[in-house]
Amino acid sequence: MTSLLRRPASVMGSMANRRLTRTPQSSILHGDERLAACRPHLQLNRSFCRPSAARSFSTKETVTITYIDPSGEEHPVEAEVGKHLLDVAHDNNIELEGACGGELACSTCHLVFEQEVYDTLPPMSDEEEDMLDLAFELTETSRLGCQIRVTKEFEGVKVRMPDDGY
Repeated sequence: MTSLLRRPASVMGSMANRRLTRTPQSSILHGDERLAACRPHLQLNRSFCRPSAARSFSTKETVTITYIDPSGEEHPVEAEVGKHLLDVAHDNNIELEGACGGELACSTCHLVFEQEVYDTLPPMSDEEEDMLDLAFELTETSRLGCQIRVTKEFEGVKVRMPDDGY
């Protein structure tokens, strides 16, 4: 407010005139047109009252993966293809820590795979190998959940969460 008081009267007058300038009637958007112009990423469906209703049907492909916790209890979940196993665990309230948030700076998302599955995984980076050296209960088939993306071939896969202080 103080910046408006310090401006010369000529500037104040022109600012007031700008606020009162009317928009031509032909350029005014109404209803769905206005919403589409402001939010082009929303797909409007006139059969629904809300624009967000068009997003309620997901076409993303999923597979069933089973997490086995340290006590041996199995937790089958639907995993979206392309997501990291750490994110899938968090999305489904599986207690896989991931202290670094998936930034490859810890080993708290350590998972153990069956040999057949492990053999199909992408190669391990040097950074992942360094982090795994810090993991408890390290095995020959250990990987970090933040580095493994779900693929269609993961249907029915079981991954074990070692007892890292769980």
